[in-house]
Amino acid sequence: MNEHLEKIIKEKISADHLMYVSMKYTKTCDVMVNLIKRWKIMIDYSIDALLEKAKKKKMIKKIPTAPKLKTDAVKEIFKDNPEIMDAIKEYEMFKLIDVLNKKREAEFRKGVCLRVTYKGKEVPVNLDKLKEYAEILERFINYTKVFLSS
Repeated sequence: MNEHLEKIIKEKISADHLMYVSMKYTKTCDVMVNLIKRWKIMIDYSIDALLEKAKKKKMIKKIPTAPKLKTDAVKEIFKDNPEIMDAIKEYEMFKLIDVLNKKREAEFRKGVCLRVTYKGKEVPVNLDKLKEYAEILERFINYTKVFLSS
């Protein structure tokens, strides 16, 4: 298994633990933010791996160095892949989680919710939303694994 995939899997395991263990017992917005940051790192590693593989497959000439350009390159190469595009769409918000305006609601309870203001809209990040993100990222990682081993 290549080192990129190892790093991706390691981040995924950490994220899954935050999602299914920490979140279950603490139900805090801090755990949500940390989970989103983990996912962001996992996607960062995936983007690097996807671009390297795409270069080997001669789908691109050169790998950009700037994060925004890397994201744009991935969007261009994989524009017809919903598994990649859905994850990248969420990733663009995940990247900004530290600087976005956030409101905490019902912490330590089942209805815990982190209301994030993104692109002028309020995004309620609750347990259901986290599950939705997790499913999108599961498909993304599965596709990434297949692409990297092809």
